[in-house]
Amino acid sequence: MFPPCEPYAVHALAVGEGHVLHVEECGTPDGLPVIFLHGGPGSGCNPLQRRLFDPARWRIVLVDQRGAGRSLPAGCIEHNSTADLLGDLERIRFALGIDRWVVAGGSWGATLGLLYAEAFPDSTLGLLLRGTFLARPRDIAWYYRADGVALRFPSAWRAFVGHLDETERRDLLTSYYRRLTSSDPEVVARAATAWAGWDNAVATWTLPPDREPQLPPDPLRRIAQARIAAHYLHHACFIVPNRVLANAHRLDGIPGILLHGELDRVCPIVQAEALGAVWPDAELVRLPKAGHLLAEPPMLAAWVEAAARLYEAVAPAADRGRPASLFTCFADVGEQVSIDAG
Repeated sequence: MFPPCEPYAVHALAVGEGHVLHVEECGTPDGLPVIFLHGGPGSGCNPLQRRLFDPARWRIVLVDQRGAGRSLPAGCIEHNSTADLLGDLERIRFALGIDRWVVAGGSWGATLGLLYAEAFPDSTLGLLLRGTFLARPRDIAWYYRADGVALRFPSAWRAFVGHLDETERRDLLTSYYRRLTSSDPEVVARAATAWAGWDNAVATWTLPPDREPQLPPDPLRRIAQARIAAHYLHHACFIVPNRVLANAHRLDGIPGILLHGELDRVCPIVQAEALGAVWPDAELVRLPKAGHLLAEPPMLAAWVEAAARLYEAVAPAADRGRPASLFTCFADVGEQVSIDAG
């Protein structure tokens, strides 16, 4: 991992429907462009993610997706769908004057990156992904049903479902979605804490037992993150089932590196294996001692090494584009995004 750095440019991009995205650029303006996509959905970016790429070689773009992180309005789920996010990425690319870029991310960020590359293959130089999440119904059910990962974390699961009334437990995602969109602030706050507690239990089990809880420290950000995540998962991430694998042929010719911890309980490695089976240009790197989190030492080391290899593979053919001089909103980009299975 590289030393801490500050952005050389920060932008507020109005993308329509009242949403304003926080976008920042780090590294060097003349470097190979890469956009990093955070997970969640709704997690927002953080300073650690600026340090994943060599700042002397990369032009690093980070964006807080709609409603997430420092984007406004915080926690807003209106006009907030996968198609909206894909359109936003093209708006950012046009605004920054980038011809093609590497797309990177993990978990939900991997999902979004794959969907973007399938929709806009000519804009994608390569993909660097961690903890692949295919967002199929079975992948969502694994995490939110009693017969999935709950069997490995029975105490945490009891606390998670125990927050709901008995009748609500029949449809956990719908019930949490209703609570997180309630008009009662106390109902929302309690649901957000329970939601974050479940995520913390499953995602961090590979860390030392005396670790500090990984809950978002800001209660308002915790609410925003949980609300957006429930919004997407309740709506099956706004994509048809098996969308990523069905359209994997659109990734032909795009190099990719898939990093996956064999101890990942959030997104089991079978998802990356399924993707690798239909994407010949992807390399699956198995990490026996890593789980789901980017911050785990084996994952960080693998990421830095993979980023260096991907740079050497795609940099010779890249058009670096021009540094941002005018931050313009391209309102028609969203019309180019299709989320059918064809």
